[in-house]
Amino acid sequence: MGRIQQFSRRTFLYQGACLAALGSQAEIVRADLPIGSSAWITTLSDGYLSLPPEMVFGAMPQKELEELLARHQTSLSKYEPNCNVVLYRDGENTVLFDAGAGPDFMATSGKLPETFDAIGLSPDEITHVVLTHAHPDHIWGVLDGFDDPFFPKAVHLFGRKEWDYWWNPATVDSIGADRASFAAGAKRRMEAIEDQVEFFDDGQEILPGIAARAAYGHTPGHMAFEVRKGNDALMVVGDALGNPHVAFERPGWLNGTDQDPKAAATARKSLLEQILAEQMRLVGFHLPSGGFGRVEKAGSAYRFIGEPS
Repeated sequence: MGRIQQFSRRTFLYQGACLAALGSQAEIVRADLPIGSSAWITTLSDGYLSLPPEMVFGAMPQKELEELLARHQTSLSKYEPNCNVVLYRDGENTVLFDAGAGPDFMATSGKLPETFDAIGLSPDEITHVVLTHAHPDHIWGVLDGFDDPFFPKAVHLFGRKEWDYWWNPATVDSIGADRASFAAGAKRRMEAIEDQVEFFDDGQEILPGIAARAAYGHTPGHMAFEVRKGNDALMVVGDALGNPHVAFERPGWLNGTDQDPKAAATARKSLLEQILAEQMRLVGFHLPSGGFGRVEKAGSAYRFIGEPS
C-alpha cells in the first residue's frame, strides 16, 4: 500500500482565503484525522445551508427548546448548518460519503468543486461515492453544471431501500408539495448515474472495513456507516444526528426535516447508544468541529463533544 497523503491544514486554509465563494463560515478542509494506522478521514466543505428554523424546530416544545439552545449560545433567529462531505482514503480507495448539493440547490452550498480545486483533488480520483440518502444537499452534487456525472470514474454505492423509494414514480406525488422538487431532482440524478450504481443492504460490508448500518427515518432508507480499522472505529452518521444540541440532548423530539420523525427519533437513540457503548468517534454531515466528535452521557440524555481539527 502506498503512503497516504495527509492534507496540510495550513496550506488549505491559506488557499481558502482566496475562495470567497465558499462563504464566510466555511473552511475548505474542516478536519483531517487518522483512523487506525492505515487510513485517513477528512471533511471537506460543501458550504452551508440556510434554512427557516421553524422547518427544523417547529414541532418541538418551544419553551424548553429556547432554554436548551440558550445553553448552547444558539438562538432561533437563523439556522445555517455546515455541510461536511466526508473523504476516506486508505491508499487503495478514495471514497466520498455523499456528493454535496451541486450547483442547483442553494446558493450557499454546492461548493465542493471549488474545494476540490483548492486542494488539488480531481473528481477522477474518487473511486467510490457512498450515499447516506438522497436529499438534495447529499446527492444533487453527483452532476456538474452541465448535467454530466461529476465523478465519472466512481462507483456510486446506494442503499437498495433508499434507491427504491426515490426511484418509485409515485414518490413525487406522495412526498408532499414542499418536497416534490426533492423527489424529481433525486430521480433525475439517479437516472444519470444509473450505470455507475451498485446496491447494498443493511449490515453489508460495502468496502473493506466499511459496513452499512440502517438509520431509517430521516428518509425511508437513510444509512449510517461503521468504519473500522484495527481497534479504531468511527460512525459516519449522515443526517441521522443532524445538529449538536437537540439531537443529542433530546433525541426523542421530532425534527421537521425528518420524513418519518418517529422512526428518525428511534434511529437517533439507537445510534447514540451504540456509539457510546463502543466508544466510537462519529462524523456528521451538519455537525460542528468539522463534523467530528464523541458522545458522552449526560444524565438520561447525551452530549456531543466536538474534536478539535
